Amino acid sequence: MRRPLARALTRPLVLAAAASAIPLVSAAPVAADSIVVGGFPVDVSVSPWTVALSSRDRFGGTRAGQFCGGVAVSRTAVLTAAHCMGDDVLGAPPHRARDLKAVTGRTDLLSARGREIAVRDVWVNPGYDAVSNAGDFAVLTLAEPLPQSSVIGMAAAGDTAYEPGTAATVYGWGDLTGSGDYAGSLHAARLHVLSDARCEEAYPGGADGAYLPESMLCAGEAQGGRDACQGDSGGPLVAQGRLIGLVSWGSGCGRAGSPGVYTRVSDVLRTLGRHRGSPGPHKGA
Repeated sequence: MRRPLARALTRPLVLAAAASAIPLVSAAPVAADSIVVGGFPVDVSVSPWTVALSSRDRFGGTRAGQFCGGVAVSRTAVLTAAHCMGDDVLGAPPHRARDLKAVTGRTDLLSARGREIAVRDVWVNPGYDAVSNAGDFAVLTLAEPLPQSSVIGMAAAGDTAYEPGTAATVYGWGDLTGSGDYAGSLHAARLHVLSDARCEEAYPGGADGAYLPESMLCAGEAQGGRDACQGDSGGPLVAQGRLIGLVSWGSGCGRAGSPGVYTRVSDVLRTLGRHRGSPGPHKGA
């Protein structure tokens, strides 16, 4: 989601709940041949930690119920965007959502490849602010473990992967064009991490939202054309082989001067560290 649906100039990055989704309006057109806007197809073996979140009960079977992305950070834990677990998305609190699964090891959503693993527990960051999008992450606990080869490491604060200019890649099954034309197979787009100053200039506040460097980072290209889009929320942004961001929000898809904004993974680690010793991630939090 790139902001709640009520914020007209920014885009939600989750799919519409109807099985035949009504295209969501993008703030600006993007190239018709783009995907994970401006990207290219990849096999899931390239990014085995990339997960599709699915609920056929809520979203139908056209795309195997896919509505958001996620990323495996341990054998039983998947990170995604907190807004993907909202009542407005799932139709109920996450602990009451039916048929919530993590689809792993699958490139084509409609193939029989890989596994569909039930989500046993959901922990939504209690500090998540749905207005500012700060702290936009949730932890899903899987009912069955993944192989260690399907897990990616998270970049801590100070990691060189966060430095401006670093090459990064975003993965997902989201909108090809910004007009509701969704991918059936996994795609990726190559971006660059941008400086906090550039991100704050793009999103100083107001209708387009405010960039908060403590909990966010942004990535894109000066000329636009490469970006995450609807349906990619919660998916991974990876640099130097480490997870640095989760798709969160932004203005339009692939617009010049409006880079994608991601949940900063170093802030996820800090937040989880603060909650260590508490009851921890648990169902319905």
